[in-house]
Amino acid sequence: MCLGIPGRIVALVDEEAMLASVDVSGVRRTVDVVCVAEPGRPLAELIGAWVLVHVGFAMSVIDEEEAAATLKVLTEIGEAEGEIEAMRSGSVEPFHPSPALRAS
Repeated sequence: MCLGIPGRIVALVDEEAMLASVDVSGVRRTVDVVCVAEPGRPLAELIGAWVLVHVGFAMSVIDEEEAAATLKVLTEIGEAEGEIEAMRSGSVEPFHPSPALRAS
């Protein structure tokens, strides 16, 4: 993926590794949620949240209106389908740093 694309967190995949399943227009992918997780808060609170996904990472939490508007613009400029296809084909996988790197 080249652009950030909105998706909704639908499940936790691995809490320790901070991985969640995100639905982007019907395509589900595992993404790293380390950038949107709030220290001291349960990761499960992210389920249902809309996030902007880029190269296997949930980069920021966005609201549903912003998600819909972003998807609309990406569709209008012809970029949404390419991003969704990249997710569908599995051409982008999240980076999984070692636990030692996460602690630093």
